[in-house]
Amino acid sequence: MAQVTDQAAPSDLCSKLRLTLSAYKLRDLDVFSKSDPMCVVYMYRDVLTGNPRKVEIGRTEIVKNCLNPEWSTTFMIDYYFEEKQQIIFAVYDADSKSRNLEDHDFIGMAEATVGDIVGAQGCTKLMQLTTQTGGNARRGELKVVAEEADDAVKEMVRVDCRGVKLDKKDLFGKSDPFLKWYRISGGISKLLVHQTEVIKKKLNPHWRPFEVSLQKLCGNDRNARIRIECFDWDNDGGHDYIGNCETTMERLLSKEDNELPLINEKKQEKKGKKYKDSGVLVFDSVTSKRYYTFIEFITAQTHLDFSLAVDLTASNGNPQTSNSLHFIGDFQMNQYQLACRAIADILQPYNPARVFEAMGFGAKIPPRGETSFCFPLNISQGYRVVGVEGLMAAYATCIQQVRLFGPTNFSPVVNRAAEIAAQYPKDGSRYQVLLIITDGIISDFEPTVHAIIGASYLPLSIIIIGVGNDDFSRMEDLDSDSQLLTMNGRTAQRDIVQFVALKDFFSKHSHVSQQFQLAHLAKEVLAEVPGQVSSYMNVNGIVPRPIERPPPLYPELNGQNNASPAAAPYPPAAPYPTGPNNMPPPPMPSAPVEF
Repeated sequence: MAQVTDQAAPSDLCSKLRLTLSAYKLRDLDVFSKSDPMCVVYMYRDVLTGNPRKVEIGRTEIVKNCLNPEWSTTFMIDYYFEEKQQIIFAVYDADSKSRNLEDHDFIGMAEATVGDIVGAQGCTKLMQLTTQTGGNARRGELKVVAEEADDAVKEMVRVDCRGVKLDKKDLFGKSDPFLKWYRISGGISKLLVHQTEVIKKKLNPHWRPFEVSLQKLCGNDRNARIRIECFDWDNDGGHDYIGNCETTMERLLSKEDNELPLINEKKQEKKGKKYKDSGVLVFDSVTSKRYYTFIEFITAQTHLDFSLAVDLTASNGNPQTSNSLHFIGDFQMNQYQLACRAIADILQPYNPARVFEAMGFGAKIPPRGETSFCFPLNISQGYRVVGVEGLMAAYATCIQQVRLFGPTNFSPVVNRAAEIAAQYPKDGSRYQVLLIITDGIISDFEPTVHAIIGASYLPLSIIIIGVGNDDFSRMEDLDSDSQLLTMNGRTAQRDIVQFVALKDFFSKHSHVSQQFQLAHLAKEVLAEVPGQVSSYMNVNGIVPRPIERPPPLYPELNGQNNASPAAAPYPPAAPYPTGPNNMPPPPMPSAPVEF
């Protein structure tokens, strides 16, 4: 089987997809025989630079005399969840071996995003072929199937180890030991693959168990050498060497190496036969498990639900004046609209129902003019809206109906999103992404931290986008990239928050148009979501459900008399928890602020 590879620059943040193409009931353009179809695939390059280029990725082989071709040539492309990657398929009736497409008859074309394909049932997208002018003449159907192209088994290793009777290195105390794990490459060079935390003043330390991929640890070669070095941490960076040992993952998993002496070569050379070791490394548990990827869960019909929460506090300014962050002009989106559009456009293909939740907080709402910290943007119609345009319309209408007030409390909207996520089925079929757009300093920081820590155990990710020029330093504290959120003895299960300040973002991308700013913003804030989804699933032992491809367009072409059974319907939406008047009760507010 031939394979065409997209030559775009590789990245650790992308997945490799394999696209397989087939077509049905193509229009016959030959007089005395059937068409000889081939398909040409294009993608756009340099979209984020503001100068997109349409580039041919490759072509299938020519299938002779056939209106229902199944092409064997596949296409390898890079998939970025956080980007809107446009892909075009053009089908031709080949009249010769010429590479010039003008020498062949054009049958039809189809256009989609890679997200549309991945988000379709079973990663299988069915599209009508159309003319380049968009005519209604029937041209046939195209089927595109996407599969993750990394055929290697994804395996994670979990290690629980401790030290026993390590050498004392500090003059007036004990050692502060930590471990460095290395993969030995080419028999001589070593590559650091993991470093444990430092345990202060212990000669018998027990490090936290850690997980690392088998690929990272030993290049998927269980017999590759692994070197473990133990050091005594020093504040000045001149860490004292305690000793090392070597093993292989095969020996650790088979429990042949349950205990390994740590050897300090200089001390061994100096003391000779009197030297035994500088301590012992004990492996209490070394296990491996299959790690499932984001693509595998999406292929198995994990649906991404999207919730929006908009800051409607008085610090945004009067929406009727042009200097307000909520002012809606005729020719350009405001920062709230831009942030909402950028994120929702990317997430929409992964939600077959196209139903989103839209919330506001911090405003006085009709009919009684009471302050609410979690209410529907569609004030009288409930929280749900349909599609990106429904979100934008609900926001624009809400701005005209509410009175901006305050303070800026996040915890009610985080708690509502968590309550919804808690009611999802436990089979991994649903995952929620909450987008909070705000202009100010958070007023209920501690309750919000508590809410986020609780939400970290649920199928939920939180994106916070700061608009305007306020101080967002406390928001950075919520984005716990370096260490997990902890408060009052409670620690988050995983990092679920991503924060971006638009003022910093615009300073980097002021040279491109608003259209390309949308693409840059989505890329910056959504890059962590696939890892957060797969992290939640794997931590909770959830495996992808059996893949259900859509039934064939024309069963008779496969020698079937009846269509395949219909796929399972989209899971029913989890009921939304409500309080009086269909709204959760607000928390105790701090002093209100009004313009």
